[in-house]
Amino acid sequence: MIGSEAPINVFMVSFPAQGHINPLLRLGKFLAAKGLFVTFATSETAGKDMRTANSISDTSVTPVGDGFLKFDFFEDGLADDDPIKKELSDYCAHLELVGKQYVSHMIKKHAEENNPISCIINNPFLPWVCGVAAEHGIPSALLWIQSSAVFTAYYSYFHKLVRFPSHDEPYIDVHLPSIVLKYNEVPDFLHPSSPYPFLGTLILEQFKNLSIPFCVLVDTFEELEHDYINYISKFVLMRPIGPLFKNPKAKGSRDIRGDFMKSDDCMEWLNSKDSASVVYISFGTIVFLPQEQVTEIAHGLLESKVSFLWVIKPPLLELGLQPHVLPDGFLEGTRDKGKVVQWSPQEEVLAHPSVACFMTHCGWNSSMEALTLGVPMLTFPAWGDQVTNAKFLVDVYGVGIKLGYSQSEKKVVSREEVKKCLLEAIVGPKAEELKRNALKWKRVAEAAVDDGGSSDGHLDAFVEDVKRRGAFGINKI
Repeated sequence: MIGSEAPINVFMVSFPAQGHINPLLRLGKFLAAKGLFVTFATSETAGKDMRTANSISDTSVTPVGDGFLKFDFFEDGLADDDPIKKELSDYCAHLELVGKQYVSHMIKKHAEENNPISCIINNPFLPWVCGVAAEHGIPSALLWIQSSAVFTAYYSYFHKLVRFPSHDEPYIDVHLPSIVLKYNEVPDFLHPSSPYPFLGTLILEQFKNLSIPFCVLVDTFEELEHDYINYISKFVLMRPIGPLFKNPKAKGSRDIRGDFMKSDDCMEWLNSKDSASVVYISFGTIVFLPQEQVTEIAHGLLESKVSFLWVIKPPLLELGLQPHVLPDGFLEGTRDKGKVVQWSPQEEVLAHPSVACFMTHCGWNSSMEALTLGVPMLTFPAWGDQVTNAKFLVDVYGVGIKLGYSQSEKKVVSREEVKKCLLEAIVGPKAEELKRNALKWKRVAEAAVDDGGSSDGHLDAFVEDVKRRGAFGINKI
């Protein structure tokens, strides 16, 4: 099937969350397109949703470009309603227990089949994967799924290179290369007031093991974050290889997706709208806004009279929350202007000419997609790196208007402010300025992944590293 000479075998292990699976799977398609055999692994719980929502199978090998991609899903041994799944710290501990056994088993299985694994790649939240790889003498790499600037913040915090807010000094600024972040602009898992301190601890576990991976891959591009890439490269080998969703070489891979839900049909509706007239609203897969905030956004949309496509996803079952309710008369009052869906094909939506701007939670996947597709943003961060991304989108990249606050600040944005910012982002001089900047980044991002671009070069260098290390073994480099 794959010729007399088997391709380099890469094994990927992803944390079973949508925002982790998407970038790692995109990397898998990139590597397969360059001639590698990629096995993508995550939990069967996620695999069940992925098979249902997409035309993928874990029983067959799919050709992608010059290489191949295969899925493999492992049982975590938990029922859907197991209480462990409600506590992320407990679930991560359980996942490590079963995951270590699974990865070791797969390493041995591939070796016995005379198709040994040359490299293992994991994303954050699974810091133990690189340790398993090292035990078996297999090179490993980390795909960092946030920005290089956020990586710099975590690295600086872990190694105590600069001062960060503490319980004694909660409001101090953080001095990173080329920027000063206010206390509420640092990744808030690192702030003492974070409602999710475990997530900061979990991410920092990866920094304890940072000497094991031979390389840190980042879904970004040199031209966007050169100051942070140059700074971190003094300590670790960092390769910017993004934007990963924009893959000019992985022909036939568009249908290979990791979505957990089927997208609603909204493209025909977008086709009926004027150019640059629609605001697209989505807060990702995890963020769940307070009901009061949803109500204010709805009234802001009503009063601004702009066209909109709004993704209102049901809450995750394990959160035990009630679905959002729209104000009485909202759907009737916006019937000609708006459309509400549960899920959308975001890349296609952002690429549509009718979309004028994107109200976003500022997750890094969404931020990269919008930047690369030339779409201005209204920033509505909730937690973690989102608050830092929002700062960069507005003040550094010049493509955003600040709208929302992190959830730890417990502020509700009023309908008047929503209306004001919506109109500012769609018509007038500010909208024109944001669009100019967004289109500039679009051109640069596309050039980065094209033949001979900065990200293309870094990806080629990584593939050569894998071939060399896979041939000689981890201890001989």
